[in-house]
Amino acid sequence: MLLDLKGLKCPLPVLKTRKAMASLETGTLVTVLTTDPMAAIDIPHYCQENGHRLVSAEMTGEAGRFVLEKG
Repeated sequence: MLLDLKGLKCPLPVLKTRKAMASLETGTLVTVLTTDPMAAIDIPHYCQENGHRLVSAEMTGEAGRFVLEKG
């Protein structure tokens, strides 16, 4: 699943990620694209607090690409 959340500012990327992940089955991979520099902190924290696995995180300037596995 791909979530293109570019252009959204904190806290919207995490809120939309949480909403999308709620209906997914355990083990589903989700790629989240952002342009919010706070996502580099918010997305990993969201995964840690909610039992999901952060598979990868890449930031290039303000552009972020995160791969999450639903826990």
